[in-house]
Amino acid sequence: MSHSLQGKVAVIAGGGKNLGALIARQFAEAGVAGIAIHYNSDASRADAEHTAAELKAGGTEAILFQGDLSVVGNNVELFERTVQHFGRADIAVNTAGLVIKKPILEVTEDDYDRSFDVNSKAAFFFIQQAGRSLADGGKIVTIVSSLLAAYTPFYAVYPGSKAPVEHYTRAASKEFGARGISVNAIGPGPMDTPFFYGQETAESTAYHSTAAALSAYSKKGLTDIEDIAPIVRFLVTDGWWITGQTIFANGGYTTR
Repeated sequence: MSHSLQGKVAVIAGGGKNLGALIARQFAEAGVAGIAIHYNSDASRADAEHTAAELKAGGTEAILFQGDLSVVGNNVELFERTVQHFGRADIAVNTAGLVIKKPILEVTEDDYDRSFDVNSKAAFFFIQQAGRSLADGGKIVTIVSSLLAAYTPFYAVYPGSKAPVEHYTRAASKEFGARGISVNAIGPGPMDTPFFYGQETAESTAYHSTAAALSAYSKKGLTDIEDIAPIVRFLVTDGWWITGQTIFANGGYTTR
């Protein structure tokens, strides 16, 4: 059975920058026919346009879609527009997320609602619409967090709002399995991207940079997007038999 990316069409939520953009570039190098790149806000527009231009320059057709995926209709429109444009959708990868790091006593209702909107609600309806839209044999991957296996203060609502995705993943893998669709989640460790540094201090960054078992053998001690993108590529190709799993790819930062 062939699991090549040649001729496939991918939808990447948060695909305009950082890990999402790298996944898009690697998919393009592997021969996908088209990629729908989602980005959330005007602040990400320039990055998304740059990524799309890179893909097109390399010969891969790309379309852009802006929208808040915690709005259910935006998920519907994202996949419908992809299928209308390319004629199909085969792979759905959700890299989007929101980190809030605060002591529990300082978390506001707005913090809680925003976290669950981005990390849980959007993830659920992205998976739902992928299940409706992907061709048989499709693949769904959601980026979660290695903090799901951590015992730590100050990160109540971030991994708390990512935790439901494990259950969505298991249920979807069962429900979509008869159509050959695999569904998985990947939990990176702290990644060397702006997504990580925004809420950290020099002291906490130094801790995270030495906390993984393999930290001493990496450039900065943190997870690199180059460490995660190949795992996504594997899960949507030869790793198709893996389904319903949360894979902790973190250099030994956490485990269970």
